Amino acid sequence: MRDATLGAGVAFCLALLTTPVGVSGAVFLVPFQISVVHTPSPAVTPTNLIYNLIAIPGALLRFRGEGRLGGPLMALLIFGTLPGVVGGALIRVFLLGSGQAFLFVVAAFLIPLGSWLAFAPPPAPADNPDRARRRQIVALSAIVGTIGGIYGIGGGSILGPVLVGFGFSVVEVAPAALTATFLTSFAGVLTYAAISLGANGDIAPQWALGAGMGLGGLGGAYLGARLQSRLPEPLLRRGLGVLALGLGLRYVLQASS
Repeated sequence: MRDATLGAGVAFCLALLTTPVGVSGAVFLVPFQISVVHTPSPAVTPTNLIYNLIAIPGALLRFRGEGRLGGPLMALLIFGTLPGVVGGALIRVFLLGSGQAFLFVVAAFLIPLGSWLAFAPPPAPADNPDRARRRQIVALSAIVGTIGGIYGIGGGSILGPVLVGFGFSVVEVAPAALTATFLTSFAGVLTYAAISLGANGDIAPQWALGAGMGLGGLGGAYLGARLQSRLPEPLLRRGLGVLALGLGLRYVLQASS
């Protein structure tokens, strides 16, 4: 109970800060789970996904009230991420132990991208994506969904910076990325639960901890989504870049430890 209460407080603060840029905050809960409450691996991944399931609807409810749910970008992200997260869960349980080396790959991607978003002039606004760009977005979403299935990060922390780099507005990206994260988290929890029925080890999620973090994140996500409409686009874009840069550096430290 103490861990769940602590997790709720941490998750509230994280969701409040990350939701305006389309990131659920789950990526920051991985080190909290491992270092503070000592969630075993790989149970830390589905526990993070439970957080997403409970926390993200707070933001989606707010975005729905503003008429910002739906659209072609959201459909493309969902089409790619859903099969990816199932594959990622299978890879995490049966092929990877800690997967530390893979974190270097993600870091090598996020650090330059985050630096560009944070410090370079904004790109030209994106038009409706043509067929080639739609294929790129679906392929990217599948890769990110796989990463999300492995690490329980949902994928918004990677999808958001890339889509903003393509020229999409953060205001457009945030609801689409969070919706895709929510649906892939649901698929990921079901996949891990099914695998845990026939496999050994700590695979099943820590339900109480995941629910506690999710309830804290629910309030933080709702307030964060409300805050987004009051922030200027350049600030959101640079904030997303700084977040991506910080995540990339954290992955380097985590993989090196």
